Amino acid sequence: MATGYKTHDHNGTPNPLAALSDEQLAQIGQEFDELHDEVKADLGDRDARYIRGMIALQRRLALLGRVELFASRSAPAWWLGMATLSTAKILENMEIGHNVMHGQWDWMNDPVINSQVWDWDTASTKEAWKHSHNYIHHTYTNILGLDRDLGYEIMRIDPHQKWHPVYLLQPVVNVLLMLGFEWGVAAHDLDFTAIRAGEKSMKQVRHELKGILDKGRLQTQKDYVAWPALSAAVATGVEAAVEALANRRRPKRKRKKYDPVRAFLHTYASTAKANVAANVARNVWSNWIIFCGHFPDQTYVFSEEEVRDETPGGRYVRQLLGAANITGGPMFHVMSGNLGYQVEHHLYPDMPSSRYGEIAPRVRDICKRYGLPYNTGPFSKQLGSVQRTILRLAFPGGKPRPKPGPWQGETFISRGERELAVAAEAQRAALAAEPG
Repeated sequence: MATGYKTHDHNGTPNPLAALSDEQLAQIGQEFDELHDEVKADLGDRDARYIRGMIALQRRLALLGRVELFASRSAPAWWLGMATLSTAKILENMEIGHNVMHGQWDWMNDPVINSQVWDWDTASTKEAWKHSHNYIHHTYTNILGLDRDLGYEIMRIDPHQKWHPVYLLQPVVNVLLMLGFEWGVAAHDLDFTAIRAGEKSMKQVRHELKGILDKGRLQTQKDYVAWPALSAAVATGVEAAVEALANRRRPKRKRKKYDPVRAFLHTYASTAKANVAANVARNVWSNWIIFCGHFPDQTYVFSEEEVRDETPGGRYVRQLLGAANITGGPMFHVMSGNLGYQVEHHLYPDMPSSRYGEIAPRVRDICKRYGLPYNTGPFSKQLGSVQRTILRLAFPGGKPRPKPGPWQGETFISRGERELAVAAEAQRAALAAEPG
């Protein structure tokens, strides 16, 4: 048995880490290291084409959605433009911004597509997000007292967290956070616990608040001032020209008076509402995906004492046990930023997201050989588990629900994973056959 890990928590839930010997943990660490190094050595042109193609697609969708909203006073155009813009914002937030700022594409040495300069279309500053997410969360994943993503300091999502009467409000807080998720993420790195304890200077707090307000101002100007104004100006100009031409063909007594101010304001309001709806759609989707990857009640939490002398192998297993996957098709995984493979992402946050589906069968194989769980399930199951946890733990008490046992399922669980494996092998064979 590995030293340092409790065999069961205080509610009797078995700890898979404790069942592993120190030698097994060392072997697991070596296998996961080798998998990482193998993929890193294989990165090349197809990976670069993927992210550049995804960025180009996202930008075309964003522009198309903005143009469609020039006619936002028409209900079909409003819904079409809002849906197109929502898709563009989700792609930018999930598959591009989140992953680029993780450093997944830094190996390309691209002057733009790298974690140092990339910024995203959301209220959070890149500096704050990289500190709270890349460093704090991915280093201290699911360690009580260290990982501030466990409930985001405002919700109780594990029975090990001490109950307080304020948690009675968390079903309402959950809905508000869902709708305004980008603003919750923006404020997360302020670290309200540290502020209350006096561990953070007000000078630093003011500096971070200024960053949030500046970023929020730019986002507000773009989505609720500049684009609605341009949409209204174009629509009003076109309508005014069409009406003027029509009036020239009409008898003088039948000519219609066109009110450009009213038309401008009407289009402005319609476009602004569509932009609000697109931002809310992006917020709700990213909230659901992120919560499903972290808060289902089958994930494990750890104490600081357990991880004090953590080995590399132990760290890999902790990351595996603290995350949850979502099954889905290729489109779902792209729209989720490939965070349907949250387990693989937590094992390798710096690996290009497009590779997670390729390595998932090999991760499951490791789980099967070492008797480790691999938490995955349909979107409806994972989301339902999250919402049930949030509702139940708003009240006192609560016990950990049964955890998944060792992975006994198939190594490949979707046709898409098999296709990825075949395509990757074919490309490796083609490269090997090239002269020189």
